[in-house]
Amino acid sequence: MHPLKKIIITLKERGIFMIVVSIKEGETVERALKKLKRKFEKTGVVKELRIRQKFTKPSVIKREQKLKAIYVQQLQNKEVD
Repeated sequence: MHPLKKIIITLKERGIFMIVVSIKEGETVERALKKLKRKFEKTGVVKELRIRQKFTKPSVIKREQKLKAIYVQQLQNKEVD
């Protein structure tokens, strides 16, 4: 088996977690890396690491969630009208 058949990344911070990218015959490494990057972004690991870099007070988190809920509700109300 060609060593680039599968690219596997294991993230120990989340336990056993793997991203597997299957490479088709004749596909370039750049294309496989692009697929890997897209899958990695979908997992949200980078976003979570950025959030964990600083402490956010629970009251601030609740306030942000409330403002987001108000915003979403306003968008839904505009769609109905």
